[in-house]
Amino acid sequence: MIKLRTYVFMDSLQPQLAAYMATVSQGFLPVPGDACLWIEVSPGMAVHRLTDMALKATRVRLAQQVVERAYGSMVIHQRDQSDVREAGRVLLSRLGARQEDRETCRVAWQETIRGITPDHSVLINRQNRRGSMILPGESLFILETEPAGYVVYAANQAEKAANITLIDVRAVGAFGRLTLSGSEADVDEAAEAALAAVRHPAGI
Repeated sequence: MIKLRTYVFMDSLQPQLAAYMATVSQGFLPVPGDACLWIEVSPGMAVHRLTDMALKATRVRLAQQVVERAYGSMVIHQRDQSDVREAGRVLLSRLGARQEDRETCRVAWQETIRGITPDHSVLINRQNRRGSMILPGESLFILETEPAGYVVYAANQAEKAANITLIDVRAVGAFGRLTLSGSEADVDEAAEAALAAVRHPAGI
């Protein structure tokens, strides 16, 4: 039996998130403005079947596929939202599931740190080389979610809401982690948007 862990639809990938995803993508690179569907299932190997269904049924492109023993995730995208939505409908139908069957997102950790120190910022920047850099004095917001995939939707909504910098977006494994920075006011607004996103994630 295939269990639907994460199912989130993004109507328009924001520039920073699209660029970040492209740094880890092993498939066709997403670009800003693409519609995107992130699906995570258990067991992990089942994601191959879902990938095959989506690619044969629609014009979507495969940006990423991660297969672990416990969890498997796939990321499909296309400029035309209708293709991505149709792929989602096909997958849910073949699974005999509804998007409401996905696991509810749990916020495992959230925190905002004000006026980050130079030592701390340097260490964060050395650890996270795929995103942008945090500068000393900026505010830092971190979010950890379970399942992992929901953190991508949180990142996209945060970028829509405020002028922030995406530092890290890790959406594979048991937990997802989002790190972003900016001015105090912008980080507060982005954090509010990110938390609202995981409480009410979008679907088809």
